[in-house]
Amino acid sequence: MNRTYELMFIVRPDMADEDLDKLISNLESTVTSASGTMKSVERMGKRRLAYMVRKFREGVYILLTVEGAGSVVHELERRLRVTEPVIKFLTVRIDEEQKRLEKIKKLREARKKLSAQPAASAEEAPLTPATETTATA
Repeated sequence: MNRTYELMFIVRPDMADEDLDKLISNLESTVTSASGTMKSVERMGKRRLAYMVRKFREGVYILLTVEGAGSVVHELERRLRVTEPVIKFLTVRIDEEQKRLEKIKKLREARKKLSAQPAASAEEAPLTPATETTATA
């Protein structure tokens, strides 16, 4: 069963861009070899950490969006644990949240359509003589 995951990891701030590219391509090949798909890679850049982690005050943030089975995530996390430049990582399953947001969006659109229809029909209705007398009074 394919699920969608977000994998955020932080690498050392002194890591070269070439090494970072190599690490990301290595993770992408791991995902594809485990019959998963890499949906997106977002480099968020160097940021200050909230607290000191492994004697570092800042790190380079990378966000991967991966689709696949749990075994794909398990293998990615295993590789990140043994990769020395990686300071921290966190994996979150987001497919349930996406389904919930889509359901809410559909409900809002349905309510918007329902609320727009009666208002339009009330505006188009001609005034009756009974309403004209109350309107002038």
